[in-house]
Amino acid sequence: MLERCRNADGLGAIYPSMMYSIMALEALDYPRDHPDIVETIAKFDQLFKETSDSLHFQPCFSPVWDTAYAAFALGETNHLDPSAQRQAADWLIAREVRRRGDWSVKRPHLHPGGWAFEYSNEHYPDIDDTAMVLLALEHCRASQPEQQAAVEARAIAWLKGMQSQDGGFAAFDADNDWGVLNSIPFSDHNAMLDPTCPDITGRVLEALCRRGLPPSDPVVHDAVNFLLKTQEQNGSWYGRWGVNYLYGTFLALRGLRAADSPDLNVFRKAADFVQSTQNSDGGWGESCISYEANRFVAAPSTPSQTAWALLSLLSAGRHDSASAERGLGYLVDTQEEDGAWSESLATGTGFPNVFYLRYTLYRHYFPLLVTGLYGRMAGF
Repeated sequence: MLERCRNADGLGAIYPSMMYSIMALEALDYPRDHPDIVETIAKFDQLFKETSDSLHFQPCFSPVWDTAYAAFALGETNHLDPSAQRQAADWLIAREVRRRGDWSVKRPHLHPGGWAFEYSNEHYPDIDDTAMVLLALEHCRASQPEQQAAVEARAIAWLKGMQSQDGGFAAFDADNDWGVLNSIPFSDHNAMLDPTCPDITGRVLEALCRRGLPPSDPVVHDAVNFLLKTQEQNGSWYGRWGVNYLYGTFLALRGLRAADSPDLNVFRKAADFVQSTQNSDGGWGESCISYEANRFVAAPSTPSQTAWALLSLLSAGRHDSASAERGLGYLVDTQEEDGAWSESLATGTGFPNVFYLRYTLYRHYFPLLVTGLYGRMAGF
């Protein structure tokens, strides 16, 4: 456990494991002034955020994720200036993980190369962030182009090597799907495993295809088949890391579109699902209860989920539909004078049915991305 606290901002750099590590050290009678417990508590305390009128506890930090997504949104919409491009690329490249983490147990011959979610979490780079950084680096040119090319090549190779046998991609591992572990007594989060999921698979598929992998590539072929097999009967896809079917659907569709999937019926069913879930105000919203109910459960419209729905319609070829027009109208009408959007509901998923997250930048860069893409199509 202590080994995995090194080169990381606490165990796993995320609240649950950091909390349990403190409890474990105290159970072993570590004195409060022992360097390990002092450091562990200090890392834990950094998650507190206090202002003059509030105090809340962050589950973790998300700088790599937010930097990559913000750079990608700005780059896709031609709003990222060269100086910002270079700074973002240099910052991301400096945080490449070159350590063999726990993933190497399943993939012992795979060379490391990728990114973690947080400032520092070298034992656990993740597949989703690595794909997102690759997408961002399409629009960013670092100070040292040769270094950037080498980093990107390592990341592509690592992503390809982390594909599971079912063709999908998980968050941190490969073929980590031994379901019996979720039945043991202390599996209180029902998350002992790291199974493959449509949302991450869709993002990886988009990232790899935009890097030139053709539909005939075995990795692309198997990922496409995974998404085709995991589409729900109503046309949606499950979203493991965002709430929920709106998130999974937009990422699956972007991946399939990037891979030039020829099955148009898949896109039609997905677009029908998205349009059927639109709220009367023109936006979209989905409740965290959808995980418990195992079906879409509507909620008040949010900027981020409205943007996901519009990205789905864009990928499905229904960007000019009345539904898309109403959705764009919702985003325009709810934008505030400073250019931002407000969002109070949780749209990120930590552990389904356990805890959910508010990514405070989702309400900004997802609407920016989708309105910018639609604006470019309209010639703005």
